[in-house]
Amino acid sequence: MPDLIFSDPRLARIYDLFDEPRDDLALYTGIADELGASSVLDVGCGTGSLAVLLASSGRSVVGVDPALASLEIARAKDSRVTWIHGDATSLPALEVDLATMTGNVAQVFLGDDWELTLRGIHDALRPGGHFVFETRRPEARAWESWAATAPRVLDGVEERFELLDVHLPFVSFRHIYRFPDGSVLTSDSTLRFRSREEVAGSLVACGFEVVDVRDAPDRPGREFVFVARK
Repeated sequence: MPDLIFSDPRLARIYDLFDEPRDDLALYTGIADELGASSVLDVGCGTGSLAVLLASSGRSVVGVDPALASLEIARAKDSRVTWIHGDATSLPALEVDLATMTGNVAQVFLGDDWELTLRGIHDALRPGGHFVFETRRPEARAWESWAATAPRVLDGVEERFELLDVHLPFVSFRHIYRFPDGSVLTSDSTLRFRSREEVAGSLVACGFEVVDVRDAPDRPGREFVFVARK
């Protein structure tokens, strides 16, 4: 089940407000250009930021997400994208050139659902198609900086962050939102931090060839960017 930060309509409406600017997306549009991808599947598309960018360049784009509240925000942004409520394990027949997962999407899969998702993405790609995604380097210990995150207030909404538990490979945390009317909503999340070797091994086991592992230019030394081929 998606975390409330994505699935609660009130939180979905303010997600982009607190998530911008999306400097990370230039990496994906650049790789799409590099690979000559004319069709793209964005897995865990959320409120649609990357899918809309890709569609604006004339590509055929499918965005899939299990959080209906986020998907409704995405649908209102661009009707050129095919928006699907679901996940990578329940897609219609596709043969796209490229599949993507941005942000923390690759890390929300905590167990066997990771390989099930990889196999679903593999099935959605054309032969020779590529899969590009990012995942945080465990050795960068991102949660240490998260614990020091100061509260923010945007458009009258206060966002606070709490680190709940670090029991590697799992890290749990909480977002707390206080609205101008005094109401408070919280959303708890857990991410799995996989090593480079673990990620590469799971890709190979699911029918991919790892062709490159890059750095994220907007977060040097903090992310692995995997480029895999079916």
